[in-house]
Amino acid sequence: ERLAMENELRKALERGEFLLNYQVKMNLDTGGIAGAEALVRWHHPDLGVVPPADFIPLAEDTGLIIPLGEWVLRAACKQTRAWHEAGLGLPAVAVNLSGRQLQMENLFTIVKAALDESGLEPGYLELELTESYLMQDPEEAIATLTRLKAIGVRISVDDFGTGYSSLAYLKRFPLDVLKVDRSFVQNIVVDP
Repeated sequence: ERLAMENELRKALERGEFLLNYQVKMNLDTGGIAGAEALVRWHHPDLGVVPPADFIPLAEDTGLIIPLGEWVLRAACKQTRAWHEAGLGLPAVAVNLSGRQLQMENLFTIVKAALDESGLEPGYLELELTESYLMQDPEEAIATLTRLKAIGVRISVDDFGTGYSSLAYLKRFPLDVLKVDRSFVQNIVVDP
């Protein structure tokens, strides 16, 4: 079953079966749109919508996350630029990066190429990583993220608080957004 799913995943990239949905981020103070997050979805011709939980781990394990992640980055940059041209500018669109992508030596080049090809200004792109990926090789992550930050790309950390990093260590990363894990705020209105 896993081998069959892997073969279908490879074909899905070739056949263009992936699409992006955008989850809007709202500013609760103003009621306005604060940005969006690009979420990849797989529409298989026979299986229908394949849940991300079923294909993202497989893509990670097989290395297919690299070409899939690059497609997501390029598609999100292109769509964001199209929205700006149509007068529907968003403050920033977030794209999730996997640990494998963060470890790539050419990540900066890939991000820069996606921005250049789409014509999107770097400040409208937010790259989102999880705390656990950052902590796998923190020195390399700091170097890569600092280069991206220097051209104006926004950096955010998702699921903060689920790993073992300290706030003191986290200060070394060039971050714009820190998304606290929902386990900390899940019962905020009923748990003093």
